[in-house]
Amino acid sequence: MNNRTTAIQRQFNRSAEGSYDFHADVQRIMADQLAKSLIEWSSMGHAAEPTILEVGSGTGYLTELLLNRWPHASITALDLSPAMIKAAKQRLHSRQSADIRFLQADAETWAAEAPSDSFDLIVSNACFQWLGHPRPTLIHLNRILRKGGALVFTTFGQETFQELHQAFAEVYHANRLEPQRHGLSFLSPIQWNEVLKVAGFSTIYCQQETQKETYASPRDFLQSIKAMGASHSKAVQTGGLSTRKLFSEMYNVYEEKFSTKDGVAATYEWLLIKAK
Repeated sequence: MNNRTTAIQRQFNRSAEGSYDFHADVQRIMADQLAKSLIEWSSMGHAAEPTILEVGSGTGYLTELLLNRWPHASITALDLSPAMIKAAKQRLHSRQSADIRFLQADAETWAAEAPSDSFDLIVSNACFQWLGHPRPTLIHLNRILRKGGALVFTTFGQETFQELHQAFAEVYHANRLEPQRHGLSFLSPIQWNEVLKVAGFSTIYCQQETQKETYASPRDFLQSIKAMGASHSKAVQTGGLSTRKLFSEMYNVYEEKFSTKDGVAATYEWLLIKAK
């Protein structure tokens, strides 16, 4: 694994051993919608007991939903984090008869080496924003799908955490500094459509959803993000603006601009994408 992948694995190991499920309300909503979207696919004459690949299975929430729909499906649940896999096994320990293979691996490396025509369905919840090389990875995922199969995934959209990015931008501007990006950059629906077409998918559907969450303070918001495995990047010291001062000023701007009667607001935009 490279340094980036190792860092991501370390983040999710910590969150799995901590309070991931307590904080992952949005991810659960995304998983619920993904599972509901599979009703149409399952009703179109596809395998009654499909062979499923789940990329980024996390603590097993979506895995459990898949088993509820297809108790006799053959599921390969893949995750980068050993601690996440351990948590998923604990969640599903009562499903002893289920055909589940848990696999700890980097999805991008694994997909490149996986045999063609292996799965009827590939699903992923709140994971693809972590892909370092989405185009070649999607090419391989398309290759390992069987004829008539589908790729269905959720991921975060560009409006996610817009309040945080605006607060940081105002601090940089006020200090006459070049803005730095804090956290992941997300693809737009148009960009996902282009990448999927290049990967060989011909039928692509994208649904966008936006919701506001409320946190007690900007600091609590960032702590919640960290508890879910996503860590905001830290700015380097530049122009006399230390990391401590940067975040202190950002907190002030955030509270000034985005306070509600219950705390502060944070936007989550997420995409549900189906491709075949």
